[in-house]
Amino acid sequence: MKLKILHTNDVHSNFENFAKVVTLINEYKDENTLLLDAGDFADFKSIELQGTRGLAAIELLEAVGYDALTIGNNEMFNGVDTLEYMASNSSFPFISNNLFKKDKSIINGVYKSIIIEKSGVRILLTGSSPNMGEFNDGLGIYMTEYKEAIHNEIKSYEGKFDLCILLSHIGTFADEPLALEIPEIDIIISSHDHKLFPQAKVINNIIMNSAGNYGEHLGILELEINEGKVTLLHSATISSIDVEKNEGVLSILKLNKEKAIEVLSQPLYPLEKALWHDVVEENPLTNLIADGLKDMLHCDIGLINSGICNAGIFHKMTNKKLIEVCPSPLNPTSFKIQGKYIKEALEQSLDVQACLADGRGPGFRGRFVGRLHIAGAEIEYKEGKIDTVFVNNRPLEDETWYTVASSDYLQRGSGYPCLANNRNEKYRPEEIKDVIRIYADQSGFIEKAYKNRWKDLSKERVFQ
Repeated sequence: MKLKILHTNDVHSNFENFAKVVTLINEYKDENTLLLDAGDFADFKSIELQGTRGLAAIELLEAVGYDALTIGNNEMFNGVDTLEYMASNSSFPFISNNLFKKDKSIINGVYKSIIIEKSGVRILLTGSSPNMGEFNDGLGIYMTEYKEAIHNEIKSYEGKFDLCILLSHIGTFADEPLALEIPEIDIIISSHDHKLFPQAKVINNIIMNSAGNYGEHLGILELEINEGKVTLLHSATISSIDVEKNEGVLSILKLNKEKAIEVLSQPLYPLEKALWHDVVEENPLTNLIADGLKDMLHCDIGLINSGICNAGIFHKMTNKKLIEVCPSPLNPTSFKIQGKYIKEALEQSLDVQACLADGRGPGFRGRFVGRLHIAGAEIEYKEGKIDTVFVNNRPLEDETWYTVASSDYLQRGSGYPCLANNRNEKYRPEEIKDVIRIYADQSGFIEKAYKNRWKDLSKERVFQ
């Protein structure tokens, strides 16, 4: 029998592109088609998802007729409760063979594997999710080793399937050796590292394909299955760039956006003072985040880049405004680092071009890196060079280790590479937008945010 697999991965809530992909799906789909997503479809940068706890994504996938989705890191980023809410309200299965709640219990609505039958062919569909490492605890999840989980699923279904498909959100770098290690797999739909295959690869007789990212392509595999032998007849990743958008998808998005905006626009509290923002200049919004991080994580210093935000907040606080202003799902992070690296980063921050550099990095949803803002310290500088940094009224010492409250973006060295020279990192489950929400409602922190921490000595008046 012939089987067609249409697949997407790493759409990241780029729903305008997805509307084009759906037009392609409707063109290529027939009665012998499996429609699969390999994870990171739901990215909570989307207002539609934030305002519906992810159900807007479920409604889209259900309307198109998806058979299954594996869980990527972005489906986890709003925590296990949101993931469980989405999975429990989905008519199609969420699949992950290595993802559990923190107490090692199952997540309602999540299946390790399922069997789908098409024209008499029994298809074992299993999926693996990426281990979030230090973030697991904050997200409320527990991860097992994916290779062992795949082996266990194949063994437990032994004799009950004719074809094995793995939806892998581990990455092609891991999937290629996996094809050499587990020959019982027939097909791997790969994702997570956003690789675009022009056509499927065949490794150790295992067919592997990946459709890039952001809904820019649809993957297609056409197979012949005969007496246990799988033959690849045709494969491709089809561009959606010049395709018309599906009106049904646009209609679902419009309705969900209206619902989400109504929910997210409810005022949380009025702002005592406007929190304006600037990428290069010191500003109260980024100072507030630095102060809040220092207080939340109980560190010597708070340190954050202004590129974490896209605009200021005025008059009133709403969840909608927080998502718009601070869309990056980055976490409050503490670490220890020597004073010399803090000073190096601060000096780099005096360079306007460094502030305006592309801020691209894991989890970052802004445009520019932005200037560093600090709490618990004052900086004196002149002509682009740091003169002195005072921490608790004492000069910063090069070899002394300081505790710093920041984001996982800066902790990894994104934007400011010298900050990667740290140790003892610890992550919180909140996001940076939560720091704004918590501390903008406190008068003392609003007032403190307006106090400059950078002092330009070249502008000091000198009396003769």
